[in-house]
Amino acid sequence: MSAAKIGRILSACAMPGLLLIAATTHANGPVANVRVAFDRNGVTSIQTDGFADKAAARRITANDPVRVASISKLVTTLGVMRLVEAGKLELDADVSRYLGWSLRNPAYPHVPITLRMLISHRSSLTDAAGYWQTPLDGRLRDTLDNPHAWDGEHAPGTYFRYTNLNFPVVAQAMERVSGERFDRLMQRLVLKPLGTGACFGWDTCDEASVAHAVVQYDGDGKAVMDDNHGRRPNCPVRPARNGSCDLSRYRPGENGALFGPQGGLRISGVDLARVGMMLLGEGTLDLNGARLLTPGSVRAMATPLWQYDGRNGLTFEEDGDDHQQGFFCRWGMGMQILATHAEGCRDDPFGDGVARVGHAGSAYGVQAGIWLDREHGSGLAWIATGMPEERTGGRSAFSALEEKFAGGK
Repeated sequence: MSAAKIGRILSACAMPGLLLIAATTHANGPVANVRVAFDRNGVTSIQTDGFADKAAARRITANDPVRVASISKLVTTLGVMRLVEAGKLELDADVSRYLGWSLRNPAYPHVPITLRMLISHRSSLTDAAGYWQTPLDGRLRDTLDNPHAWDGEHAPGTYFRYTNLNFPVVAQAMERVSGERFDRLMQRLVLKPLGTGACFGWDTCDEASVAHAVVQYDGDGKAVMDDNHGRRPNCPVRPARNGSCDLSRYRPGENGALFGPQGGLRISGVDLARVGMMLLGEGTLDLNGARLLTPGSVRAMATPLWQYDGRNGLTFEEDGDDHQQGFFCRWGMGMQILATHAEGCRDDPFGDGVARVGHAGSAYGVQAGIWLDREHGSGLAWIATGMPEERTGGRSAFSALEEKFAGGK
């Protein structure tokens, strides 16, 4: 079922009293923004503003898919946990057993690296050797063989460093144990059971989602991603070194970076809310009865594995221009935990001290987030395009616009 059709059903049938706001675009503001509030039973309000495609004068809706950057990591982790529950993966096993070769930090060759370390950013990997540049005919292993991919000062499991490269490794393990291409595996495990029209890359998205792709603009209003003119891209991945794009030649388990497990998810605000509803429902989406995870798996994801103490990790992402100190202060499995009461932490865009779980996303002019108040059973998802690379203007490490969304505006 397409995201647009799901949205129409939700609006017309499942959520009486839905608030829909479509304001005019503000000068010097984002090109487009979407804010969706929800609880475990459905969407409670939607706000939209601006253009999905300026050239076509197409206004954005909450059903239009956007590349939500690092929120992809949270969704990838849902796939990991499904494979864990199925007995295909073990969180604390040496991930080398799934990759088919030994994954070791050269400075700590006797310390195994586990999936739990990878999805909580404590693996000792870094982004200094790259993570998305692997072409269709390339091997992720070549990147991991580069000494720059490793933190030589901290052993695996001892230090937090937000690292995109962790998730291509995770995706490669998922492909090896399933024999399926990552984008197709995620359709089967997560995206279709939730009734979304979402996809990693564009190859597995339905036609309605492809036609309504949101063009991403940078802070200067220049199109920088997904300017597809309503069509599926000729090559939805990084082409092979000879320029070809024959996905039928790809062998699962060779290149976990190919479909962007760290940042390549295209999903609408309404569909992102469905992810949140499922998590608020302790692994079950009440809208369609889909049970993805046990309550124990959801609790495990939301349980802190790391908390900043002033010396045990970095509180910002090194890969990129946004080095807001205090942005990361607590982490579970594929989930950031907000509102840490510790010196140097500025991770509370809501300003109310409530511990929320979820994930932020920022790349190619997008600032996005999904945040769940599990105690009170409420959630919020937001997406904005045309934003600067740095989060600026806020009292927290989040941007002023994100704080505005968090405050209900």
